[in-house]
Amino acid sequence: MALDPRWPLALFRGALPIALGVMLYVAIAGGEQERQQTLKAQPEGSAAILAERRRHNELIMMALREAAQTDENVAQRQVPWRK
Repeated sequence: MALDPRWPLALFRGALPIALGVMLYVAIAGGEQERQQTLKAQPEGSAAILAERRRHNELIMMALREAAQTDENVAQRQVPWRK
């Protein structure tokens, strides 16, 4: 039983998009690791700044919870604290 001469061409055409996809993935994955290293090296990643962001997010969530639990328009209320 002889192979059809179109098989090698069909295999090449099928493998070409897969090879291109793998090459793009490798190129992007390498850049992602460099980006992660750059982000870790930035001063915004320090523990003090992250704690400050967490506290700010907690205050926002407290205000949202309070707004969800009341019928009063809390957007017009005077805020007792300043950022």
